[in-house]
Order: sequence, then C-alpha cells, then structure tokens
Amino acid sequence: MSSSVSITLNQCSRTFAGGNTALQPLDLQVHPGETLVLLGPSGCGKTTTLRIISGLESPDKGGQVLFGKRDVTALPIEKRDVGMVFQNYALFPNMSVADNIAYGLKIQRLPRAEIAQRLDEVMRMVDLQGFGDRRIDALSGGQKQRVALARAIAVRPKVLLFDEPLAALDAKLRDRLRIEIGQLLRELGTTAVYVTHDQDEAMALGDRIAVMQAGRIAQLGTPQEIYHQPANAFVADFIGAVNCLDVIGSRADGGLIVHGGELSASHLQDVPTVYCRPEDVQVVPLDQADVRGTVVQSIFLGQSQRLMVDTGDASLLQIEAPSRQRWPNGTAIGLALPSQVLFHPAKPTPSVNTKEMANG
Repeated sequence: MSSSVSITLNQCSRTFAGGNTALQPLDLQVHPGETLVLLGPSGCGKTTTLRIISGLESPDKGGQVLFGKRDVTALPIEKRDVGMVFQNYALFPNMSVADNIAYGLKIQRLPRAEIAQRLDEVMRMVDLQGFGDRRIDALSGGQKQRVALARAIAVRPKVLLFDEPLAALDAKLRDRLRIEIGQLLRELGTTAVYVTHDQDEAMALGDRIAVMQAGRIAQLGTPQEIYHQPANAFVADFIGAVNCLDVIGSRADGGLIVHGGELSASHLQDVPTVYCRPEDVQVVPLDQADVRGTVVQSIFLGQSQRLMVDTGDASLLQIEAPSRQRWPNGTAIGLALPSQVLFHPAKPTPSVNTKEMANG
C-alpha cells in the first residue's frame, strides 16, 4: 500500500525535568519494510523511543531522527507521515466505525470516491466488513482495536507505530489479534515499530527485537538470536523461562560439576554459571542422566507441564515435560542437558541448528 522507508536515530536521548534521563544516547536503524519490536520492562525507555520516532517527544539537543534521508527531527507528528495505534484506541465515540476510519482521509481532502475505495479496502483487511455504520460504543475491545488499526493504515503512512496496542485485551483475543497484525504487516510491507512488554508478542511480530534495559538497548537481533544467544544475564532472564546452574567445579576433561551431576560443555570453561531453557532439558532414566534431582512440584499447562526439580542448587530447575505423564512430588528424576543447549552470555554460543533441535 505504501513504499517503505528506513528509520534512523542518531544519538537520541531524552532527559525530563529534574534531570530524569529516560533514554541514554541511542543509535538505531530500522530497515525499510521491517517490523522492529522494542521490548522491555516498564521504565526501560521503549515508549520514549517510540514517541521520539513519532514526533510526540523531541530528543535532547544533538539527537537526530531520519525517515530515509529526510530529517524529521523538528517536525511534529502530523507532518511525519506516520500512523499510530495506541493501547487505549483513541477513537471518536460520537462517530461511526466508517467515520473514524475515514477521519484522516477527510483531513487529507481526498475525493469522496477514493475515500470510499480505501474504506472498503482497509475494512476488508481488518475483517470489519458490514460494521461501517456501527457506533464505537457498541463494539468489543477487539473490534475497537481493529478500527484503530484500520484508521492508521487507511492514510497509507510511511511508518506504522504501535504503543502496546493489545495490552488491555484478554489473553485469547490478544493471541488472535497478534496473528492478524502479523499477517497484515507482512501484507502491507510498511516499516513498523512495535512497543510491548509481552515476549510472545515480540517473538511473533518482530523481524528483529531490541531488548531495552535502563534507557539502553541491551541486545538487538532476530527473535532466534535473542532467545538462543542472549547478550547478557538480563536478556537471558527477561526472554522466556531460563535455568541458571551454579558451576561448583570442573574436571580435566572439560566437564563442569554442578549440583546433582556433571555437564559436558567444552565451550563454557571458566564460567560461574551455566544457562539452559526448560524445553531443552530431557527427562531420561537415572542411569543415563547428566543431572539427578527430585520433583518438588508439577504445574499443569494443558499442552505441557512445568516440572520444578530440586538438584541441590540454590534455585529449582525448570523442565518442560509432556502433559500426559505423571511425576508425583518426591519422585527421583534423571535429566540430560546436551552440550549444544548450554550457554552463558559471556561466552560465544556454538552455531545451533534450531530446526534439527526441534526435530529431536
């Protein structure tokens, strides 16, 4: 629908009254047609970054925002050719669905026939056919968010910006709209920046993810890189569930001694801890185990269950196991932790074929 454009931030920081620095000097490049997700906890600077891109906030002196080669640093939001989708919808309650969607088109003074054509196009794209005359207060939360999305894309912006648009919705609706937004962004090919604290959203929507911490980017990479090769302990702990095993000794052959057993990890010498994901730990017979422990809790999750295993370490080991098997509390359990699934942020991780891992 619109030609894509790159976004470049050069040394963009933001300091508020009282000297509170919400964003440290930031350099960031968003590729044309890419969906970049800004992910992190509250107060990490992700929304401030989005507002600087949109023009709702100005960077501190010396900061620069470029759309392609066009310097938009001093331009307000209405002159940047951006579409925004907010958590609170920001719809006009006294207008119909069609009037809300067409509002920006009327501001652009487009011919009536073209407005009608675009209305039909975007309402079909967001599955709102037949809702044009419906009042906003007669819509569900998911329908309101579809209206907000349709209004943003109707004007064919160069850049689409999302500020936690699904945060107020229930889990099932959030999952469905996440899929729909992902499909829509691929269809549009518009450059998009999406802010969220939800890791599932980030993984599902982002071509790349920028994990933010205390006003800085802790790591920038693809979802696979962020998950399997976290740059530091914060990223490893923030993205998904992770186990951290204390290394209490080593052997001459490179084996690492941990509570409950020994690990083979020649790429992880001289580290105080070893990390792994719960889904990468395998339940095996006790005589074949790398690590042995005792089940202290089983949390049923439907499609799987989360076993909490005491190996003698300071923290319990989390295991993702099949939901139909039973492990009563107190059961002795054997665990295998293959070398290729063990990592530490301070050490480079060997290249892993995640498709082969998924296939067993």
